[in-house]
Amino acid sequence: MFDTIPGLLDQIRSRFAHVDSDPFQGERVFFENAGGALTLKSVVQTSADYAAIPDNQGRENVASRALVAVIARSREDMQSFFNPEGGQFFVGESGTELLFRLIRTACLGTPEGGSVLGSTLEHPASRSACARYAPVGGKAHVLVEHDVSRGSVDLAAYRLQITPDTRVATILHTSPVTGMGVDVAEIAAGIRAVAPECFIIVDGIQHAAHGRLDLAAYGVDGYVISPYKAFSRHGYGVAWVSDRLAGLPRDALIDAPGASWEMGTRDTGAYATFSDVVAYLDWLGSHFTESDAPRERIVAAGEAIHAHEKRLTDAMLHGTGNLPGLAQIPGVTIVGGVENPLREGLVSFAVDGLKAPEIVEALNQAGVRTHTRKADHYSANILAPMGLEACVRVSVCHYNSLEEVERLLEAMRDITRRG
Repeated sequence: MFDTIPGLLDQIRSRFAHVDSDPFQGERVFFENAGGALTLKSVVQTSADYAAIPDNQGRENVASRALVAVIARSREDMQSFFNPEGGQFFVGESGTELLFRLIRTACLGTPEGGSVLGSTLEHPASRSACARYAPVGGKAHVLVEHDVSRGSVDLAAYRLQITPDTRVATILHTSPVTGMGVDVAEIAAGIRAVAPECFIIVDGIQHAAHGRLDLAAYGVDGYVISPYKAFSRHGYGVAWVSDRLAGLPRDALIDAPGASWEMGTRDTGAYATFSDVVAYLDWLGSHFTESDAPRERIVAAGEAIHAHEKRLTDAMLHGTGNLPGLAQIPGVTIVGGVENPLREGLVSFAVDGLKAPEIVEALNQAGVRTHTRKADHYSANILAPMGLEACVRVSVCHYNSLEEVERLLEAMRDITRRG
């Protein structure tokens, strides 16, 4: 997609810090984006600028009012990025912390009895929160089985466990282990058809960097992301809650005005850096649409991102030039299968006779950064049913290039030949 516009990928890469090297290793290819995407240079600068400001929001001075305006602008930008209908945005400590808070509120704020429904595909952030608060709220925690062969879960699996007294449901938008997406809108509609009052909360942490996000189409009550996985920085998470979910009893300061979910004074710089992300996507989308509307530009950026990342993962799987793809190397198992239309910028694999950590280390020695996912509390739900102790995760983002994929395939060719 990006190669249709001469020089665009170079422009994209120039906007990110440490795109091809870092202060510790030096030159390297970064294929560990699922663990945390590269950071926009504008985010780095904005973080420094706001870290130096001593004033807080809510004071009667010029600086304080300016900070309030920055937050208001960021929430407008969040509207463009997420495209919700109603509800409110707020920031918290992290995506995991926000998922716990939303799930806790839903579990404790709904009538006793019934169930809290999730899936075995989910990250422990949502599974752990449900396991903790479902029994406290007098509810059963029910997990539907995901499709091990496809690395995803669908409505058919959820439908087996949906009942009229399903009080809370959680959905993982994209798996950080398999890289496969989930049809959130279809599952949410299926839940509503049986349990219309159910509160539906989505973990969008892995999905956010890959574009095509549209809350208005999903019909859910909560959506959470971790901005450090979407070109911003560590230290905060972003959540959206529907008006329904916002109306439930929740943790709050006594007699505090308004309906804010935030606990204490949040970092204005966090809000400002999210505006940097939206501004970047607006710029990127302007190359693929003539519209001046921010939302339409963000949608166009998302479509372009998806197309470019698919080209990269297709080359990774099937090869490019005279380089064999991962799927063509004898003894390789591709998590989620080779031909899977649900894939979002990620390929996880294992090689017979080679341990995943050894492959990751060999790739690192070749200047290619990847990651080992082990069958531990993070990933055993995905890997154990496949009989895998670990896998190698290669995760791309839209600033990665075909030349970088070629470097990975060259390194894998050499590693597997050595055995």
